[in-house]
Amino acid sequence: MTVRIIPSLIYSLLITQLTACAVGPDYVRPQTNIPVNFKEIKGWKQAQPRDNLLQGKWWEIFNDSQLNKLEEQVVIGNQSIAQAEAQYRQAQDLVKSAQSALFPTANITATTNRFRAASGQSVAVSGVRNLFGAAVGLAWEPDLWGGIRRQVEANENTAQASAATLQTLELSTQATLAEYYFQLRALDAQKALFDETVAAYSKTLEITKNRYAAGVVAKTDVVQAEAQLESARAQAINLGVQRAILEHAIAVLTGKPPTELTLSSMPLDLIPPPIPLSLPSELLERRPDIASAERKIAAANAQIGVAKAAFFPTINLAASTGFQSNTLSTLFTAAKRYWALGPAGAALTLLDGGGKNAQYKQTMDGFDASVAFYKQTVLTGFQEVEDNVSALRILEEEAQVQDKAVAAAREALTKITNQYQAGLISYVNVMIAQTVALNNQQTAVQVLSNRLVSSVQLVKALGGGWNVAMLPTPDEAGGEVKWTDFLPYPVN
Repeated sequence: MTVRIIPSLIYSLLITQLTACAVGPDYVRPQTNIPVNFKEIKGWKQAQPRDNLLQGKWWEIFNDSQLNKLEEQVVIGNQSIAQAEAQYRQAQDLVKSAQSALFPTANITATTNRFRAASGQSVAVSGVRNLFGAAVGLAWEPDLWGGIRRQVEANENTAQASAATLQTLELSTQATLAEYYFQLRALDAQKALFDETVAAYSKTLEITKNRYAAGVVAKTDVVQAEAQLESARAQAINLGVQRAILEHAIAVLTGKPPTELTLSSMPLDLIPPPIPLSLPSELLERRPDIASAERKIAAANAQIGVAKAAFFPTINLAASTGFQSNTLSTLFTAAKRYWALGPAGAALTLLDGGGKNAQYKQTMDGFDASVAFYKQTVLTGFQEVEDNVSALRILEEEAQVQDKAVAAAREALTKITNQYQAGLISYVNVMIAQTVALNNQQTAVQVLSNRLVSSVQLVKALGGGWNVAMLPTPDEAGGEVKWTDFLPYPVN
């Protein structure tokens, strides 16, 4: 009769566990101060309609086939991303680990004992004896106060935060690769510029030598022309160092050793594309780093419930049944069967030196810290958007002015060179004009490079087409549950 009570008791406690309220505060997303619009958007040209370009493969808006191929290799080969993926799976396993505490644990034991009773004892059988046993035990701690459920909730939120962190790392790595790529292309453009300059300086040197041979100019003109030519060649060679470093960095980002990647020189003929700008209120839903910070708040909130549940008494239930016999052949017979209900008990900590209270306060402080981190992450997100919107707007104006400066410098160089050949001015004027023309052309290339890099940074600041709907649900955060997970031995 008593044995039949066990399933009913367990069933009643299970229902109580599932329907009872979990202690601790329910999560409410913190409020943040969100501006109505971005400050720097006035006078900035953006894509219309909004959100028609930024998708998962956001780098395709630059229409560069080589960049597309490199970006495709990032998620596949980058080892930092592989590490983050493993950490996300680890977070999913922690969810399963917390969920397992909701269920009873069962174990089976088999024992054998050979002994001889001490002399002088009253025993049914004297001499050497054998004792065999087999038993099944069941133990369970009902989650009456919701501490385990809060831990499951915390681990699910942590897993979601880990998934968002993974997306943040992917976006950051992809953006870094695009920035390195455009900087490398800018170096190629500068190298081509120096090659043209070296050719022009060589021609000027030849003219100067001819004029010196004719006795029109002094030897100093030849020496100055030679010095300017070699200086340009040295600067062109120095660009190779920076280019090699960028190429090596791009290789590592794609998960390859530098020896396996060689990028051919290409002209910098790209134009920064128009980028769709979302509203400030939508930024909270589009940046994975903000989503990660918000999920960490939810996890910290659930940990408060875990710490609060520790103040309440715990109940432990146990039951066992098995067989025991002095002969192995008669072990599994009805006459040798026994059962035990218990031990069962409740425990409540009365004094612990303030340990539980300190842990509870620690979770409260951890929650406050995660809220502050979330709000700071939101502010940083707004700042990054504002920074790059203003940078693109200002750099576009600078590019227009710089193009005029390049055209004027080229025209001045042509006229001054003609005057020098006609013997109207000294070679110093030619050197100054050549230097001004080169510097202006270098600046134009750098401005274009900065515009492309700022475009990438704006895409990154806007979340790269990511959306909070891409986060795994609480059920997905626990990973796929297979029947092999419940086996008493590991199965991959």
